[in-house]
Amino acid sequence: MPEEIWITDTSLRDGQQSVEPYTVDQIVQLYKLMSKLGGPYGIIRQTEFFIYSKKDREAVEKCMELGLRFPEITTWIRATKNDFKLVRDMGIRETGILVSCSDYHIFKKMKMTRKQCMDYYLATVAEAFEAGVMPRCHLEDITRADFYGFVVPFVNELMKMSRDAGIPVRIRACDTMGYGVPYPEVALPRSVPGIVYGLQHYSDVKSDMLEWHGHNDFYKAVANASTAWLYGACAVNCSLLGIGERTGNIPLEAMVIEYASLRGDFDGMNPTVITEIANYYKNELHYDIPPMTPFVGENFNVTKAGIHADGLMKDAEIYNIFDTEKILNRPAEVAISNTSGLAGIAYWINTHFALAPDDMVTKHDSLVSGLKEEIDKQYVDGRTTVMSDDELLSIIDSLAPGRFR
Repeated sequence: MPEEIWITDTSLRDGQQSVEPYTVDQIVQLYKLMSKLGGPYGIIRQTEFFIYSKKDREAVEKCMELGLRFPEITTWIRATKNDFKLVRDMGIRETGILVSCSDYHIFKKMKMTRKQCMDYYLATVAEAFEAGVMPRCHLEDITRADFYGFVVPFVNELMKMSRDAGIPVRIRACDTMGYGVPYPEVALPRSVPGIVYGLQHYSDVKSDMLEWHGHNDFYKAVANASTAWLYGACAVNCSLLGIGERTGNIPLEAMVIEYASLRGDFDGMNPTVITEIANYYKNELHYDIPPMTPFVGENFNVTKAGIHADGLMKDAEIYNIFDTEKILNRPAEVAISNTSGLAGIAYWINTHFALAPDDMVTKHDSLVSGLKEEIDKQYVDGRTTVMSDDELLSIIDSLAPGRFR
């Protein structure tokens, strides 16, 4: 693993392609939240923007006006002279360009030979150098590419051009279809360890110029990203809540927690902002987060089994994965059924409404006993499932309207 590792973001590029386009104000707010989460040392190092439209450029300009050092603003462009000039004129140092590298793309989409394709890509990079812009080459579909037949020769040429121009080139290895696997025994092009090792040792790509971008089609996005870090890539490219093409990208919040797991420290990151981001998506962007999603889903630290709830109330460490209140500003909760008892119901009310110590209810509160009565009636009538939050809130509203508003 490199001495330093970090996270880069594609929420406003790859992520935004999969949801209703964000407004300028929403982009600015998400950028500020990412900066707050990433902390003063820039563990969330960069984020990429579109600059095609007037709205895109306005969002970039407003984010630049904030004067935040991290995440650094980069772009994603069409590989044309005009777009390179636009990047330079906006005062942006680095831009992403697409260099698809599998035969599916070369032959079937671009209708070129490998040599024609490589020449075209190299000419595009030369135009970036001419404009004084640092290119970030997105090697799309690398897990279906001929690694030694195309990827290595192509990246070798990029590195040679970079040395000649005196301008660095960042390599983003893109597992576009999620085919990568984290096991070193696996043959290329599927092996994430093999890809990272190969780019370092056969194409002289330095760790700080090597970035992994994965998708979650086979549920391996986080494992593959961690593997990329472990085998020598400094950067993993993510999106907030994993929002992205098809099954999504690497969830940024997952890699914040993974970073701390590998390093033993958040290094200045503020993980409670993960909850702020989740709330912003739910309340402002009206995005439905699946309730079981780790770290951000409504139920991720909710205990539903009665016997588990009893243990949780005695000591949260028994059934909570870590101190979620301290790290994510989300106390562990219990789901309510006929086995929860008065103490369990009181615990649910206190945690769900985040009541201050002086405002907390006890099991002797008339609301708690009234709520238990209404719940017990449903189970006497044959109910077998736990109560939903909405059902509990509805009963509370009927028993004590407006009490917790």
